[in-house]
Amino acid sequence: MTATPGTPASQPYPPPSPARARRGPSPLRDALATLGLPVLAALVLPAAFAGGGTRRWFGGRAESHRADAQAAKDAAATAFYELDTAQRDLRISVETISAVDDSPAARRAVSDFEALGRRIDEASRRYIQAVDAHDLDRHDLEAGTAARARTELTAAKDELDRVRQELDRFGSSLEPLLGKAETQLARLAPAVERARQSLLAASNALDAVRQRNLRADELAARLAALSPELTKLNQGAGRHGVQATLERAERVQREAGAILAEAERLPERAAETDHRLVSLRTRAQALTTRAGQVEPVLSELRRRFTAACWQDLQHVPEQAAENVRQAELKLREAQAARDAQHWADATSLLSTVRALLNATDEAVSAAGDRLGRLNAVQKDPQAEIERTRFAIRDAQRLAMTGRTTPDPRHARPLDDAVARLERAIGALEGRHPDYWHFLTETEGVRQTVARVVAQIREERGAGH
Repeated sequence: MTATPGTPASQPYPPPSPARARRGPSPLRDALATLGLPVLAALVLPAAFAGGGTRRWFGGRAESHRADAQAAKDAAATAFYELDTAQRDLRISVETISAVDDSPAARRAVSDFEALGRRIDEASRRYIQAVDAHDLDRHDLEAGTAARARTELTAAKDELDRVRQELDRFGSSLEPLLGKAETQLARLAPAVERARQSLLAASNALDAVRQRNLRADELAARLAALSPELTKLNQGAGRHGVQATLERAERVQREAGAILAEAERLPERAAETDHRLVSLRTRAQALTTRAGQVEPVLSELRRRFTAACWQDLQHVPEQAAENVRQAELKLREAQAARDAQHWADATSLLSTVRALLNATDEAVSAAGDRLGRLNAVQKDPQAEIERTRFAIRDAQRLAMTGRTTPDPRHARPLDDAVARLERAIGALEGRHPDYWHFLTETEGVRQTVARVVAQIREERGAGH
């Protein structure tokens, strides 16, 4: 066998390419072998018969385009994988935000992510279509087909990259919402644990007061009412939502803390209730004695002063006796509530008793005070007159300070006060003067003067 020019005779023919090897049996090759001709010589024959024309080589240019298309395919696959990974990561962030935040901004973020998801689906669909449309492993892949495959795959990659950029920008815009959501998530576990510990502390406190023969039924009922809330806390935020779980944990902690505080104070409250019962019972007894002294006071008032001086006190003895009777009835009810350890009821009843006794004390004291003031003004009305005139003169000096003439807004009520005082003094000249009317008039004059003084000081303090 003659060697091809430029090839040593001892060198074997180069092996066929993998593409050619995959072609399988060749009828032409079999026929040539039957004729006993070497394969290479037979391949040269057509060229000789063709008069020295060029032949078409399928390997070089097609393989170059195939390599370029494969590189484009690999790049598109990488872009697809990176986009898918970024979408998965961002979906976790969006789900975190939506689980914690129900604000308009959070709802808008969810809808924007859904819109981006549709863009991602469309870009992914184009990529998959481009991959499925071209088999780059075909042995007879033509250069034009490989070039089209490269173009379509590159376009699919570019689209995937653009969507990835949009996704990255969207992710950056979520950072404030995500930070807030993560902060709330970081609060979740500690808040739930604090709620559990508060419930445990409240339960232990109730056990402690029961050992002191204090039933604490009301507190126990309030604690039992928190049991469904604890069940929901144990079920977790995945079922009830982060925000709702946070609010529930804080509410349970707050209510359990209140139960704990009341349980710890219960022994003191019981002792305080016992003390108030004794104190108010003693006070009611004392007021019973004092109320019996009102009638002699009224008798003296009737004997020495006009009816106008004591008519409004006529019903004090009867009212005082009724108030004391009501107070003693409420005291018995309070004692029964305390014995039943209904602390809220006992406290409310004791407050009612105190109000009744305060009103009785004021009414009983009013009769004695009335007699004392009437005795004083009957003996020396001039002291009351001078006291009132001094208040008027002091207000007049203040009104004239820094002025040559008084402000009419101040002068008019002061002039009226002077006239009112003179009328009250004139009323004392009768045979049976109404000293109580005189005292109420002088008190009214002093109140008017005090209002004028307050007005002047307020205006000057404001820079007017």
